[in-house]
Amino acid sequence: MNNDLIEVGKIVNTHGLRGDVKVVAWMDSPEDFEVLNTVYMKTRSELKKLTVEKVRYQKNNLIVKFEEYGDINEVERFKNCILFAERSELGELPEGTYYIVDLIGLRVVKEDGEEIGVIADVFNTGANDIYDVKREGKKNLLIPVIDDVVRDVDIDGGRVTVRLMEGLEDEV
Repeated sequence: MNNDLIEVGKIVNTHGLRGDVKVVAWMDSPEDFEVLNTVYMKTRSELKKLTVEKVRYQKNNLIVKFEEYGDINEVERFKNCILFAERSELGELPEGTYYIVDLIGLRVVKEDGEEIGVIADVFNTGANDIYDVKREGKKNLLIPVIDDVVRDVDIDGGRVTVRLMEGLEDEV
């Protein structure tokens, strides 16, 4: 998978008999899904290009209709498939906002240049994101993504500079 495709959601179930699917959106705002004309679905064997025909809302999920499918029997096999969109179709991100795919693998360093580790994952707690930093010979370090801690994110330079608050880093 290349970095030009961004994960935007997951098909979690079918909806009705006409081929609609229930999607959990992985975007900051589920309404952003409405601007997508095309998405890609990763199945076990291939990456399928799909045309978004209609998007509706149901509780915390989206109900999505793809032009290519018109029957529940055609879409049942897509449960748990991940949906992707082209980065260019998603538009510009606000300053200080990054795609998770761009953060994973960045080196994390302290302000004095001391290497801490590499971002292995990013979690959202509701209040703020958390960087899960893989460290050599130590357990992973969870770093809150708040202004007092994350001082600089340099995607092009491949690193995140942090100031660790007292008690955040253990010696294990």
